[in-house]
Amino acid sequence: MVCPTLFVTGQTKPSSPPAINQVIYPAALKGPETDDYFGTRVDDPYRWMENDTSALLKDWITAENNLTSDYLAKIPFREKIRKRATELINYPRYSSPVRAGEYFFFSKNDGLQNQAVIYFQKGLYAEPEVFIDPNLLSTDGTIAVSLLDFSKDNKYVAYSMNRSGSDWQSIQVMEVATKKKLPDELNWIKLGTVAWKNDGFYYPHYDKPDSATQFSKKNEFQKVYYHKLGDAQENDQLIFEEKDSPQHYYATEITEDARFLIVSSRQGSSGNEIYYMDFNSGEQQLKPLFKGFKNNYFLISSIGDSLLFRTNENAPNQSVILVNPKSETPGNSRVLIKERPFLLQNASTGGGKLFLTYLKDVTSKVYQYSLQGRMEREIQLPALGTTGGIGGNADDKFMFYSFTSFTYPPVIFKFTIGSGSSDIWHQTKISFNPEDYETKQVFYFSKDGTRIPMFIVGKKGLLLNGKHPTILYGYGGFNVSVTPSFSASRMLLLENGGVFALANIRGGGEYGEKWHEGGKLVNKQNVFDDFISAAEYLIKQKYTSKDRLAIQGGSNGGLLVGACMTQRPDLFKVCLPSVGVMDMLRYQRYTVGWAWVSEYGSSDSAAYFPVLHKYSPLHNLKETSYPATLVTTADHDDRVVPAHSFKFAAALQEKQKGPNPILIRVDVKAGHGKGKPTSKIVDEITDVYSFLFYNMGVVPKYQ
Repeated sequence: MVCPTLFVTGQTKPSSPPAINQVIYPAALKGPETDDYFGTRVDDPYRWMENDTSALLKDWITAENNLTSDYLAKIPFREKIRKRATELINYPRYSSPVRAGEYFFFSKNDGLQNQAVIYFQKGLYAEPEVFIDPNLLSTDGTIAVSLLDFSKDNKYVAYSMNRSGSDWQSIQVMEVATKKKLPDELNWIKLGTVAWKNDGFYYPHYDKPDSATQFSKKNEFQKVYYHKLGDAQENDQLIFEEKDSPQHYYATEITEDARFLIVSSRQGSSGNEIYYMDFNSGEQQLKPLFKGFKNNYFLISSIGDSLLFRTNENAPNQSVILVNPKSETPGNSRVLIKERPFLLQNASTGGGKLFLTYLKDVTSKVYQYSLQGRMEREIQLPALGTTGGIGGNADDKFMFYSFTSFTYPPVIFKFTIGSGSSDIWHQTKISFNPEDYETKQVFYFSKDGTRIPMFIVGKKGLLLNGKHPTILYGYGGFNVSVTPSFSASRMLLLENGGVFALANIRGGGEYGEKWHEGGKLVNKQNVFDDFISAAEYLIKQKYTSKDRLAIQGGSNGGLLVGACMTQRPDLFKVCLPSVGVMDMLRYQRYTVGWAWVSEYGSSDSAAYFPVLHKYSPLHNLKETSYPATLVTTADHDDRVVPAHSFKFAAALQEKQKGPNPILIRVDVKAGHGKGKPTSKIVDEITDVYSFLFYNMGVVPKYQ
């Protein structure tokens, strides 16, 4: 790389609040890199920041983190925010129990433990014992553990370990009854799945990467292997690969009856192919069942000779289909449960029944069906909110599911299949009164006239005077439905007279595939228009004003914040983009970024380059006054590599002509978010809310 020239990205600027009167940004180098995209020249002066092992970059990160720390340390109420955040998050948090043979497994965080502890108990009412305590695996709580799957005889369980927030995993195995860890250790796994068969399991993994680029290099050539317990990983049997399709990636499953192996192949974020192996046939080869990547297919279960899938094939809101691989032409399936006017979000089996979870105006509806497709009952939920986890084994008499909403802390219910009754198994207790708050769902119109739903949460009897500090949150992509959920840290905003708004914008899956398609590829601008219209609605209805409005989002939601603040810098007071995709011209060159081409399109295409160039946050910064901005990322984020945030922050500091601070917070030994220790979560909550309140001129009411 040509040695770049030295350039200071910003000048001394007065901060809006008088107590912190100057922000001097660190020097950032500018290089001469320029690309030609179909006749359009695009400068890329901060490309050197893509080299995550660069000494220059490490110096810049240190300087930026020091600036951010110094700024935040001067906020007079920061430690009061930390104290209250710690109080709010310090409550026991449970997962729903899962049965494996005679044992029940669940996770629990006592409150401030860095990682949840996995417990098990022999029988439903026995005393729980610690099964795996991830907090004992590292001194700083940066190792996270997740149970993956149990062997068919429930003797063993495979579990994953993630370090420092990276998506890279190792898979290990433990004997359930004795808690004895086996010597098996499989490495270089990403988003791992295991499918047990006999004395081993099928799993996908990548070849070992180069140590210098393991967190940034494009991930390619994943393969499916079979691992026999006791064997070294290098001796595992290769089962499936597609040499001509290096960017396909896989998930493995085996049906509960252990008859069918299912391998799902994807080449992007939407659409998959399905391969199967019928062990009853005696053949040891995967065969195609659904080819092409036009539709999504999610395995539910097997029923005799047939397989049950949830799919959007000829059903944008999804249906349930049954296919017999032997007697029917692959892909020629029978619809068991037809598409409904609202989205089928999930489907599972348990106790010889089929359970379908629908989204109706972004809230959960759950129904019990027979395996023949006959609706038997609706499961009555306590309020409008979100359910999760329902499903189990064929011989279960009862199962567990969770329920939550914005002001309804998570509750775990025990559901009795025969009677259809739901009884509280565990109820969360937290230091606030949910009865003081209320949630409204409103509908507003976007720029093109599309009707968009939005949840608004605040204190009961809120006076609409335009003065409330407000966070508008969104995601808008990848067919992801953002549904009501509880956040203890959100109480920092609500108990200080604030408002939280969630806009269910296009690009998500809230209303099925048509809603998703309305915000992807050439339609991506609709997502930003929907979000900007949400902000304008909140101001017009006097929930808040431009001086009290913040926008927040992470990952694809970070892109959302970046695009909206570059298109309408006049509309917001504070912007909080987290681990965002900010460079839309080069995202596909790193780790799993190529998998998002089906969502965004690629700058390598003459058709999509002008679309991406028009809204890419990095490439649409200009010299103007931008809102106070705190960019957050992490050094081990190997999903959205931190170079996106580095380049965006450096360019934004360079272009800022107004008084508002532009800061970046780079967490260490952390990644895209999963598995982040509680201590780091509290630190980030403290910094984000301190920055938010301070730049809005709000003094929180804490002693």
